[in-house]
Amino acid sequence: MTQAVQTYAYLRPSAVRSSGAGRGLVLETSGGLSATGAAANPRFFQGFLTAPAAAAALLVVADVAAARYYQPQRLASLDPVVTANGDRLRFESFSGCCGVYARLDVLPEGLDGELLGRGTTNVDVNHPLREALDLIGPADPLHLSVGPEELAVTTLEGRRVEKRVPLPGRWLRGFAETQVLAAGFDLRAEVPSAEAVRFLRSLPRGSGRSGARSPQWVVAAGRALRQTSRPVPGAVCLSGPERLSGLHRVLRHAVALRVYGPPAGPSPSAAVWEVVLPGMRLSLTLSPDAARGFSGEGGVLPALAAGHAEADAELVWALLAWEPRIDPAELAEQAGLTTDRVRAALTRLGTAGQVGYDTAEAAYFHRWLPYGSGRAEEQNPRLRAARALVAAGAVRLEGGGVAVVTVDEHVQRVRMGPDGKLSCTCLWWANYRGGRGPCKHALAVSLGSNQGAATDGGAEDGAGNTAVEGTR
Repeated sequence: MTQAVQTYAYLRPSAVRSSGAGRGLVLETSGGLSATGAAANPRFFQGFLTAPAAAAALLVVADVAAARYYQPQRLASLDPVVTANGDRLRFESFSGCCGVYARLDVLPEGLDGELLGRGTTNVDVNHPLREALDLIGPADPLHLSVGPEELAVTTLEGRRVEKRVPLPGRWLRGFAETQVLAAGFDLRAEVPSAEAVRFLRSLPRGSGRSGARSPQWVVAAGRALRQTSRPVPGAVCLSGPERLSGLHRVLRHAVALRVYGPPAGPSPSAAVWEVVLPGMRLSLTLSPDAARGFSGEGGVLPALAAGHAEADAELVWALLAWEPRIDPAELAEQAGLTTDRVRAALTRLGTAGQVGYDTAEAAYFHRWLPYGSGRAEEQNPRLRAARALVAAGAVRLEGGGVAVVTVDEHVQRVRMGPDGKLSCTCLWWANYRGGRGPCKHALAVSLGSNQGAATDGGAEDGAGNTAVEGTR
């Protein structure tokens, strides 16, 4: 499969520039989408970042973009994404190893200036810029421009900067998986600044192959955090704790530390570690293991296999306008769909990077990444294998909620449980028990069910979904 290449075209390098009014951070933009359509070098903000930790927090996002926490000798860098959501700015990046997702939310109280538009773009982060940001003290006022100055388009034609970066399919799937996982997380612990500093400074800061270490769990104990070797109730998994070391840059300004995750289970799981700062929130989402990227988690597969979700997603996408908080009930009324179908459509849009999920506000937000859901499907080997099984006629539906899938000379049985979830007799299911998404056999059954519903006219359930007898 041909690897995609992301091309960034900036009018000039991003830089920290000094003037009589103080220091100014100019972040040059490359491509993207705004409320008025596609733009080569959009402008989204002009004003001041009022939070004292702003420069340090931006550096954390930039550090993640340039890092590989697993096999660190292999360098990779994907320029951060910035989204103007009307009342705030969101900076996002993904590590080269696909195991850490960083996001900085600069909230309305952290901005003093003019939001010039809504949309998403990439911003140039180069080595001289990192060095300059590192020299900015917390008391220094920081003027921020997201996008070129108005005259830059005509006066700087000869100073264009172009970067061509290989864009592995794992990165694309990783962006999609993180929002699906985060949507199932709840707040598990919140501790004040003193405990946040104590706990994070107690963690190892090395950059070795931490994937070989046994996973640890962290549980709230009053107003403190305690590590444990067992997934006790309320605990959150912490694998590769050195991946949190970037948060040390902002600890002196931390107000609190919040930890989000799924219910504790026997297997390692992802978690969100969020430092609350004045006017900002900085979060790192860690994969279940430093040697295990998000791309193989499989959380997006049910949405990609859903029969009606693609058409619903196109309808919902047309109604989005870079909202900082997406209200599914309001969208359902506008789209004429049920709330459940809107949520499924948002998940589908998430597989194409069109929405993200904010655990602090338990809500989706609108953004745009330069690839479509078709790319996510093409890059997913399990989904490709499932479609091949359906095309080959390898799926046979039986009664009693059981389906048979024949692969070469091997027969696997897929069964629907009382909770509506599919299980399988294959080795993948035996190893992960659904913890990394459905296997290709269960996906093939879902796809076959949807095709059967479309051609045979299955019965509608209360949510407006069609079903084929024996599989739902």
